[in-house]
Amino acid sequence: MADPKGFLNHGRELARSRPVEERVRDWNEVYVPGSLLPIISKQASRCMDCGIPFCHNGCPLGNLIPEWNDYAYREDWAAAQERLHATNNFPEFTGRLCPAPCESACVLGINQPPVTIKNVEVSIIDKAWETGDVAPQIPERLSGKTVAVIGSGPAGLAAAQQLTRAGHTVAVYERADRIGGLLRYGIPEFKMEKRHINRRIEQMRAEGTRFRTGIEIGRDLKATDLKKRYDAVVLAVGATTARDLPVPGRELKGIYQAMEYLPLANKVQEGDYVTTPISAEGKHVVVIGGGDTGADCVGTAHRQGAASVTQLEIMPRPGEERNPVNQPWPTFPMLYKVTSAHEEGGERVYSVSTTHFEGDEDGNVQWLHLTEVEFIDGKLTPKPGSERKIPAQLVTLAMGFTGTDRDNGLVDQFGLELDERGNIARDADFQTNVPGVFVAGDAGRGQSLIVWAIAEGRSAARGVDRALTGASELHAPIRPTDRSLMV
Repeated sequence: MADPKGFLNHGRELARSRPVEERVRDWNEVYVPGSLLPIISKQASRCMDCGIPFCHNGCPLGNLIPEWNDYAYREDWAAAQERLHATNNFPEFTGRLCPAPCESACVLGINQPPVTIKNVEVSIIDKAWETGDVAPQIPERLSGKTVAVIGSGPAGLAAAQQLTRAGHTVAVYERADRIGGLLRYGIPEFKMEKRHINRRIEQMRAEGTRFRTGIEIGRDLKATDLKKRYDAVVLAVGATTARDLPVPGRELKGIYQAMEYLPLANKVQEGDYVTTPISAEGKHVVVIGGGDTGADCVGTAHRQGAASVTQLEIMPRPGEERNPVNQPWPTFPMLYKVTSAHEEGGERVYSVSTTHFEGDEDGNVQWLHLTEVEFIDGKLTPKPGSERKIPAQLVTLAMGFTGTDRDNGLVDQFGLELDERGNIARDADFQTNVPGVFVAGDAGRGQSLIVWAIAEGRSAARGVDRALTGASELHAPIRPTDRSLMV
């Protein structure tokens, strides 16, 4: 145990954010560089090394949290990163982007603020990169088997790295022009600078993973032809079909899906554009959807100089504290969150539904009409007399995703079966109905968290390795039928 009295002697302390007026002028990460390291040993000491560490249950990866907390407390960074990497390929991603269900399951959280597990995690891995402890793990021998991984988001990258380290020859196919999937083009730079992705890609290249960008399987290369080339295929293509809003005026100019808007801002940071083709500068911006993607749109609009930003959510505002009746510890509670983007300004409006859009004579959206809603007999119902309109010159739809892209032909060309939720069906080893074709991440699970994507990528890799070799030593944290940890 790190410090038997650590949780008594030290309160919860988080990373410091840069001042709002400073950070909205750039695209760098919002936190003060180096602000964690001076406090992280004390924060790690708050871990009680519980006899039954429920944080393990909260984390789909099964991270060895008490172990690396102890090493971080003792400032044994080499040992800490080794235990961290034992279950997680990319802790610098999860340490910045994961909503930390492990902290919701922390035993200390029953009656105190939980351990800052996420901050400890990111401190360990950032220190490991700084000291050179993160090195390529090149396999001692090759298996002679080949694997194609379709998609380079966290699930695809995790599967590819695990399979490469097991000795298989792995090629990752990505339809975009750069590797990273939604990590690259969906997550704004201020949440995670893309240098973190770039150095992982270089590590994977050194280990032997090959990358093929600008190739969309189903369009540029038939799925059946790909399957003939490789001994196994892993589908990590995500759930990229965005939920739309079929109301009058949807066809007006200035209304975009979030994943039409956000990638362009990231491409500016990559140097592809001087200015984004879709800019919020000087406009009244409305973001429809109250989740993390919506918050990403809010923060992006702030940095582009929006005149105003309003975020709409159809559900009621969540509570600020856990409801012990329907969201008891250690489940992941739905709480009111104030992200860094919300700290920067804008208005959040709950329990409202968009009825229609109104445009000008040139077909540009100008107003959004909405009504308040309430639950009546279990259904969201408009409140009579609550209709109003708000200015809207740029609207982003961030209402989630409904499933895997069916337009490119990949699903049909492979002959894949779908489950009752519209996801690609798979068995306990993550194999689809087509022998040799496996699926991981959102494509098989549905829209979920980055930590689930990495966990599924690792588990799918184990299934592939077992199919190719008859056995596997790869760590598999979950099975696709395990729904007990869903968040």
